[in-house]
Amino acid sequence: EQLHERGVLLIVAVNEIVSLGAVKGPGDMGADIFVGEGQSLGNNLNFGGPTVGLFGTRMKYVRQMPGRIVGETLDADKNRAFVLTLATREQHIRRQKATSNICTSAGLCALGFTVHLTLLGEQGFRQLAQLNHANACKFADLIAKNVPSVKVLNMTFFYELSLQLPAGRSAAAVVQKMGEHGVLGG
Repeated sequence: EQLHERGVLLIVAVNEIVSLGAVKGPGDMGADIFVGEGQSLGNNLNFGGPTVGLFGTRMKYVRQMPGRIVGETLDADKNRAFVLTLATREQHIRRQKATSNICTSAGLCALGFTVHLTLLGEQGFRQLAQLNHANACKFADLIAKNVPSVKVLNMTFFYELSLQLPAGRSAAAVVQKMGEHGVLGG
C-alpha cells in the first residue's frame, strides 16, 4: 500500500515456482507484476533448456505489457548473445504468411508445466512445497548435528542451502559421497 500511495509498482520475482505453494501468492501480497521461473514443474533440464518463464500482471496493466522481451545468454562459443525470449504471436502471423507460431518449443514447455500443475491441483501443489521445505530443513538439521566440520551458511531457505566445507575438502567429493547415500547434491 505504501508503494502504491507513492505511485510505485510492486514487482515480485520468484526463482522457484514451487515455493509459492508455501506462501501467499504475489497478487495476494499486492504485487502489480510477477515474473518467475517454472522449470521445476514438468520440464526437465535437457541440454540446458529451454525452460518456462512466467510473466503476469494485474488486468489494468495487461495492455501495457511488452510485446517483445529480449534475454541475454551465451552462444555455443561462450560469447555474449541476445535472444528473443518473449514475442506476441501477432507480430509473426503475417510475416511471409506464416502458418505456425515460431515458439513451438516454448509451447511444449508451457504444456508440460500446465499438465504437471493441473495433475497436482492446489492441494497437491501446497503439499509438494511443504514436503520440499521439510526435507531441506531435515537435511540442514542432520548436517548441523552430525557433521560439525560443515557449516550451513543460510538459515533462511526454501529447499536449497549453502554449505561451507572444511579446508581441503572438494565439493565434487562431497557431492559424490552424498549420491552414495541417495542425496542429490549439486
